[in-house]
Amino acid sequence: TATVMILVEPEDVEVDIDEKDLRVDTYRASGPGGQHVNKTDSAIRITHIPTGVVAQCQDERSQHKNRVKAMRMLKAKIYELEEEKRQSEISSIRKNMVGSGDRSEKIRTYNYKDVRVTDHRIGLTLHKLEQILEGELDELIDALSDYQQNKALKESLQN
Repeated sequence: TATVMILVEPEDVEVDIDEKDLRVDTYRASGPGGQHVNKTDSAIRITHIPTGVVAQCQDERSQHKNRVKAMRMLKAKIYELEEEKRQSEISSIRKNMVGSGDRSEKIRTYNYKDVRVTDHRIGLTLHKLEQILEGELDELIDALSDYQQNKALKESLQN
C-alpha cells in the first residue's frame, strides 16, 4: 500500500526562514548512479526545528542543486502549514460568530398571549408587543446600543 500526498509548490513562496532554525544533514543518495553515488554525500535533508517540518532531496547529482530543491519544498510545506493554521483560525472565528443554531441561542421571543417581547441577548423584556410590531423600536434599540457599548468597553479593558 502506498500513500501519496500532493503539495502545490508555488514558484517562490515568501516564507521567512532563519538559517539558525534549520538543521541540514547530508548523506549518500540511494538508487542507481554507479560509483558516484557511493562516493559523495549529495543527498540533503533539511529540518525546520521550530515546526519539525522536514524536506529531503536526492534527485540531482549535485548537493547544491539538491539543497535548492529541498529548500523550495521546505518553504512550500511551511507555507502550507501556516496557511492551514490561518484557515483554521478564520474557521473558528466564523463558527463562533454563527453559533450552533440551537434553540438556546435564540435572539428574541415574541409572546402574543402575554403581549411581551424578550430579547435574550440582553435580558430585556418589554410588554409592548403591538407597538414593537408597528415599528416603535426606540426602547429596544437603545437597550441594545447600551449593551454593545458596555461589551466593547469591557473587551477594551481586558486587552
